[in-house]
Amino acid sequence: MTATTTSAGSGLSEVARSEATLRTFLHGLPGVDQIGAEQRAAMLGTRSIKTSAKAWAIDLAIRMVDLTTLEGADTPGKVRALCAKARRPDPADPGCPTVAAVCVYPSMVPTAAAALAGSGIHLASVATAFPSGQAPLEVKLADTAAAVAAGADEIDMVINRGMFLAGRYSEVYDEIVAVKQACGNAHLKVILETGELVTYDNVRRASWLAMIAGADFIKTSTGKVPIAATLPVTLIMLEAVRDFRAATGRQIGVKPAGGIRNTKDAIKFLVTVNETAGEDWLHPDWFRFGASTLLNDLLMQRTKLTTGVYSGPDYFTVD
Repeated sequence: MTATTTSAGSGLSEVARSEATLRTFLHGLPGVDQIGAEQRAAMLGTRSIKTSAKAWAIDLAIRMVDLTTLEGADTPGKVRALCAKARRPDPADPGCPTVAAVCVYPSMVPTAAAALAGSGIHLASVATAFPSGQAPLEVKLADTAAAVAAGADEIDMVINRGMFLAGRYSEVYDEIVAVKQACGNAHLKVILETGELVTYDNVRRASWLAMIAGADFIKTSTGKVPIAATLPVTLIMLEAVRDFRAATGRQIGVKPAGGIRNTKDAIKFLVTVNETAGEDWLHPDWFRFGASTLLNDLLMQRTKLTTGVYSGPDYFTVD
């Protein structure tokens, strides 16, 4: 195992010194009450939002979007169009906020970097053999370094779930530490692929493992498996970042991704953020939505609130 190079902060500096200490810590975390977590998430999802608060929430959600295209058929033209939409989500309304970031494959980073130049919008790239995470470490590090060199200032890495589920926590930890180092000044989002982790207890363990290893964000999903971001899973991850900050003083972001397609659902997530982690996380620096179709629904609802006219889905570009 790598010597302790974690940036987790005080109180956890010795956790990763060996496989035994790491396993003891992760399996010593409080177990998740599955029924309790699901009931609380369901209750938070029923909160009503008044019109003025809804307008604020929609603008905040737009600012939190990582506008994403991760398809084998991606082309430079498609990426440039996505970047144009990121810069000006609603061409008819210059007051509409921009999104937080554009997320693309490493091969598309140079195109996106040129298209986003001077905008202040972050450029994220999936790396480390996305979406499987099944590649030698040297390949993952080369993938990361190439994306950063081309202009990415955020890297979304995916953990090797097979390694994690086999209980090889030290190896997962070492990979995250190595990728974090390869990121240089770029922020690292660690994708847990929670739909493949089987249990909520594993989601909690993987969240803490990623944070101890130096993640700047923890992210639910790749969007490439049937079960992606859910409210209960996001609640558990928000509890983890809240408790991690209490233990270390270091704040970590959370990014649900996959399956969040409409304004109603996005607002449910924002309520969950506020009620679980607190207002400090209600900012694009600390909470993101990995999405593509979500943005259009947010724009349609925003237009309805500001003009009283509901625009159809064909009013905005389809990503």
